[in-house]
Amino acid sequence: MPKSRGRVESQPKQEDPIQPLRFVVQEHHASRLHWDFRLELDGVLKSWAVPKGPPTESGVKRLAVQVEDHPLSYFDYEGTIPKGQYGAGEVKVWDKGTYVLEIRESRKFHVLLMGKKLKGDYRLINFKDRNWLIYKVAKSNVA
Repeated sequence: MPKSRGRVESQPKQEDPIQPLRFVVQEHHASRLHWDFRLELDGVLKSWAVPKGPPTESGVKRLAVQVEDHPLSYFDYEGTIPKGQYGAGEVKVWDKGTYVLEIRESRKFHVLLMGKKLKGDYRLINFKDRNWLIYKVAKSNVA
């Protein structure tokens, strides 16, 4: 039996303050007006194009087409993407804030959004390929 060269002592963990996750919605005047809904997750911005804009009231379901992930550096982007480039057109931040990821499954996200315009409990549900629904959940009046 080999002799132990000493005990390995566990180092006290340094507490990293938990950074809240961020979301942003960018109004994008490309070939067709749409809103880009983006969640900071896994070191990228998970992204969906929402043709009619994200709902601000419960009971409204909107199509959200998943697009490629964007780098975190795109979070605050506002400006004009030149003609001839992918996504050409004017981009401006419509809303942004933080969120709590309540449930994450392969075809479902439950998020609590805390933005200036989007506030409350939202769902993203995948129903086919890249097509998702985004909607706001009605507040419960349970006491």
